[in-house]
Amino acid sequence: MATDGAAAAPAGSSKRDLLIFDAEENLAVSLAKYTADLSAKFAAERGAFTVVLSGGSLIHALRKLTEAPYLQTVDWTKWHVFWVDERVVPKDHEDSNYKLALDGFLSKVPIPTGQVYAINDALSAEGAAEDYETILKQLVKNGVLAMSKTTGFPRFDLQLLGMGPDGHIASLFPGHPLVKENKKWVTHILDSPKPPPQRITFTFPVINSSAYVAMVVTGAGKAGAVQKAISDKKTSDLLPVEMAVLDDGEFTWFTDKEAVSMLQN
Repeated sequence: MATDGAAAAPAGSSKRDLLIFDAEENLAVSLAKYTADLSAKFAAERGAFTVVLSGGSLIHALRKLTEAPYLQTVDWTKWHVFWVDERVVPKDHEDSNYKLALDGFLSKVPIPTGQVYAINDALSAEGAAEDYETILKQLVKNGVLAMSKTTGFPRFDLQLLGMGPDGHIASLFPGHPLVKENKKWVTHILDSPKPPPQRITFTFPVINSSAYVAMVVTGAGKAGAVQKAISDKKTSDLLPVEMAVLDDGEFTWFTDKEAVSMLQN
């Protein structure tokens, strides 16, 4: 466990770190450095940096990347941007995770537009999920997206995720059959317990094949789910966030004091 300013360890086996920040501003500063460092690492190693975004408060937490020094020092031409889940609504709809990311982040940094992979919002939920998986498979063929040697699923360099108060991540909700999907890369949901009901989502095998995951969770409203996820006492009724266990990578919690207020020690 670490507090403000703790550095992440290198990947190579599954690691979990917990960072706790006194203020959201400090979390945002640390998250920007963490992301920029990984951008430099993967741009040098692979010539590409595949980044997965989620919705919610995550985009606001990334704001420091749109400022100096990162705006000038990050090699944005190497970024390829994806969504861990998306609502099946038009791209200009207020519920769109694409619109949220565009307004708060993507419009402020010079990532080539052809390297930002939004869903095809003209398709049905099922069609959009199939189309998105097809895009991912083409990027694997092109060498942009890595493959996990052990799982056979795509290995994203960094997934930047959030969590709901119920412990859901992506559009994988507690008790929903989709948490068991283990063949598809991308699937669809028509009955999301949280509106809007129609969405696409990465599956757990894709999330768990990541090289790095940053789980950004703040606020007292999520303290119960954080306690269950981080506690050593495991129960059989796992929350989705507890099912995010990397096959070979590094999982870092970025939290504030309110989010960890129910943890002992």
